[in-house]
Formats: sequence, structure tokens, C-alpha cells
Amino acid sequence: MIEEIHIRDLGIITDARLPLEPGFSVLTGETGAGKTMVVTALGMLLGARSDASSVRNGAKNALAEAVIRLPRGHRALALAEEAGGTTEEIDEQSSELLLARTVNASGRSRAHVGGCSAPIGTLAQIGQSLVAVHGQSDQLRLKSPAEQRQSLDLYAGEELASLLEKYRENYERYRAAAAELKEVRENSRARALEAQSLQGALEEIAAVNPRAGEEDELKAEMMKLMNVEALRIASATALTALSGSEYSSGEEANVMGLLDAARSALQGQASADEELAALEARVNELMILTTDIASDLSSYAASLDVEGPERLAQVQTRRAQLATLMRKYGADIAEVLEWAEESRARLDTLVDDPQRQETLETELVQLRKVLGEQAEELTNLRRAAAQKLADAVSEELTALAMPNASLVVEVAEAEKFSVHGRDTVTFMLAPHRTAVPRPLGKGASGGELSRVMLALEVVLAEVDPVPTFIFDEVDSGVGGKAAIEIGRRLAMLARHVQVLVVTHLPQVAAFADQHILVLKNDDASLSKVQVLTEEERVVELARMLSGHDQSESAREHARELLEAGRQVSQDQE
Repeated sequence: MIEEIHIRDLGIITDARLPLEPGFSVLTGETGAGKTMVVTALGMLLGARSDASSVRNGAKNALAEAVIRLPRGHRALALAEEAGGTTEEIDEQSSELLLARTVNASGRSRAHVGGCSAPIGTLAQIGQSLVAVHGQSDQLRLKSPAEQRQSLDLYAGEELASLLEKYRENYERYRAAAAELKEVRENSRARALEAQSLQGALEEIAAVNPRAGEEDELKAEMMKLMNVEALRIASATALTALSGSEYSSGEEANVMGLLDAARSALQGQASADEELAALEARVNELMILTTDIASDLSSYAASLDVEGPERLAQVQTRRAQLATLMRKYGADIAEVLEWAEESRARLDTLVDDPQRQETLETELVQLRKVLGEQAEELTNLRRAAAQKLADAVSEELTALAMPNASLVVEVAEAEKFSVHGRDTVTFMLAPHRTAVPRPLGKGASGGELSRVMLALEVVLAEVDPVPTFIFDEVDSGVGGKAAIEIGRRLAMLARHVQVLVVTHLPQVAAFADQHILVLKNDDASLSKVQVLTEEERVVELARMLSGHDQSESAREHARELLEAGRQVSQDQE
């Protein structure tokens, strides 16, 4: 819901803050006080075109801001975050979002979402998911066939939603099969060339038959082979130091000989002291370890004799083969193998299969049949829901002083399938019984159209709610009992959503949960906005009833209206 609207230098409003509560809020005031500026401000926040004439005379720019509280996960919050804006967490269930729009005297405007500058289009996307404005000159909600179809589908309920989901699955399969068949028919030569290229590449990779990690292994082996002489000298020197060699005399010192001498010296006296015996045992362990190392060094040196220049040439040749593959197909062997796997899968779809085209054609025939059956079911469900919706809205119109008017919801079959079925949905109004129904917005006055939209919103409120509804003089051209019925239905709508209404009728204002008054100075140069107390509401309703807020009879009538409004609201609950 909208928690607050801030308006500065817009029209004749210098600076006003409009706090809003849940439920039904009404906005009243004398003609020319600036009530419409509230609707204008909301239009700015919905991405409407900027108008330099709306900037107050003498001001540099006009500002419209709205603080909006939304449940976590709402689409508007996601759009704001995508635009770089931030939101403030209020509690575990909700967050707060700030929207702003400025228009300067030259007509240029800027938008801000969550404190971050954003395109006007982003502001419009967010605003349209939050607020529906029904004004005298522009009906922003349910104006397009797509929005009308979506509302009808929601009204139709779960049966249609379930069928539509199944239809869309088949429709996506149909589109994929049709695209593949088109590719098979139109791109056979290109596919053949691509297949030939992939086949050659895969054969080249298969001939080398690389394996993951092989390049690192070969690199390490090559380094060993290139340094084999140095490795042989190092291992022989170490072996001689440990155990001597066949060319050394027995008197030359080596680790084994020295350890043997140390063990013999300790062994002779080990029986005299346990500590010395333990040391002798550790020296013996060193001899065993040294013997193992000497044996391994001997084996290592022998292996160096086997790995000669021939092996080095083999390794270099193999690395060159792998390098060629990596240059063509990937940064390393792992990427080469991944590319080969993907290419084999692609090749399977490119290789000409005489049966593939026939299979796709058969599949498309079957899918067209299934889609046709499901589309016909969707049409029947929509037509049933359309009649039910039209009857409900027409009944509402009777109570809204349009007894001879009726809503017609036309569901017509289109030539082609779409993701939504094969239907076009059009909401039309017949102003009287013999009139030819015409699409909404054509042939109806602003007041009539506002009442039609109110009737629609009341009927759709439980299945297709927008968080906030704005109605600008929905009561135009009516009075008496019809005005009371308009107030009653606005109160009914406010049970599901937040409703803000600009009105001149006290019968409508009496139903509101919150009454906001727009006042202008004596010289009509500036306006201010205030929320009325209970007694102040009586005074304002008296003014609206008689034109004189001091009339006691008018005040008494105002109290009766307020009491009647409260009673109706209690009866609805």
C-alpha cells in the first residue's frame, strides 16, 4: 500500500504530504483547490509523460514522491533492485520502497527508484504493478486486450489455469519441433558443411586420442628426460655416499660403513646400560632405512639407462600433437575433450536422417491436433467465464445508475495458435439495450467509463487485485441513491485493496475510512492538505451538502450520512 505521497510545487500545491492508510480514503475540496494534482502526481510516478505546465509558477521543478510498503517477494521490489535501487526492511514480512519523479520548468524529468536514478520506463513498470488509476481522461488499467484476457483467465479459476499450463507445454513443444523442421528443410547445405567440419575435427581428436591430465604428465617426463645425465650423476653420487661403489675401496667412508661401525661400538656395551641399548636400536633402524634408500637409488639409476633419447623424441612428438588440438579446440586437454563431447551431440542433430523430417512432420500433425482440442476447451471455459463476468458487472452497473448498460465480454477465435490459446478477448460496453456494444473507452463518457471500471474492479478484486486503486470523480453525473451505491461498492473494493477516491459527493465520502481535505488560500494561490478528524469530517460533509459548513441542518445530515456509511461497512463485514 501507499503510506505517504509527497507533492511539491505541482500546480498550486507548494508542499504537501498526504499520509494514507489501508482501506478507503477519500479526497475532497472546493473546485480548483488542487485535488486533481494528487492524481497528476500519481500519474508522474506511473511514468506518464512530463508536462512543464504542471510546474508551479516561479518554481524550478515539481516533485512527486511515494513511500510504498510491500510484502517480501513483490515484483516491484525485484524491479527496483534490478534498477540498482535499495529497499528498507520494515519487518519479516514487508519492505518499504521510495519512488520519486521530478519535472523541471522546461519539461525534462528524472525518475528515482529506491534512491537510485532510473529510466522513466522502469518507473512505469514498477508503478503499473502497484497502482491502477481510473480518471476522467485516462483509464490505465484493463485497457489492452492482453490485460483483459489475463483478468478473464484469473476470473475463470483453477480449471482454466491448469488446462492453460498443459496447453503451453504442448505449444512450446510445437514451436521447437516447427523450428527444427524449418531448419532441416531450409539449411540442409549449411548443416551438411557444418557436419563435415565437425566430423573432420572429431576424427582428428580421435586419432590423437588424448586423455585428461596427459599434457602435465608428458611435460614432467620431458623435463626428466632432458636432464637424464645430471640425474644419473646425482643418483650415483648419492648412492656412493650411502653405500660406496664397486670401484671404491673398503676404506673409503660411506654412510653404511660409518653406521655399521657405530652399531658395532654400541653393541659391545649395550648389555651394560638400557639407554645405550635403545640408542643402538635406533642406529640399527637408520641402517635399515639407509639400505632401503640405497636400493631405491640403484633402481632409479638403472631406469635412467632405459629411458634414452628415443623416449624423449616420442614425448616431444606426443606433446606437439596435443598442442595442435589445444590450439584448435580448447585451452587445455580437458576443454578439448568437452568440445568433442558437445560436438558429437551436435553432429547427431546435423547428420541427415531421412526419417527425421518425416518424424517431425508427424509430430507436428499430432501436436496441432492436441493444441486444437485444448484451445477449443480454453475457448469454452473462457466463454463461460465471460458470460458470468459480464452478468456480474452488468448487475453492478444497474446499481451504479446505469440500469440499461451492460458489459459484453467477447471471446473470438483467432486464426493462429499463440502461447495463450487461440482466443482474442475484448471487453465491450453497450450503453443501452439496443446499442451495439463497443470496446471500452469508445462511446462512453469519462464518468460512465469510471463507473464501468469500478464495477469491473469490484467483481475482479478477489482474483486480480492491484495493491492500490485511484478513482478520479468516479461519481461524475450521478447523485442520490446511485451515489450511495458507488460509495458502498468502493467500500467493498477497499476490503481487498487500498482505495483513494477524488469526489464531490458527500454520499461517497461518508463511506471512507479516512477523509483528506485539500484547502486553498483565499487568493487561490496555494493549497494545503490535511487529514480530517471525525468532527472536521462533519463540517466538510456539511459544506459538500449545502455549500455552507455552518448550517446545523447540513451538519446533522452529515452525521446521518457518516453513521449510515459506518453501518453499511459493518454489515459488509
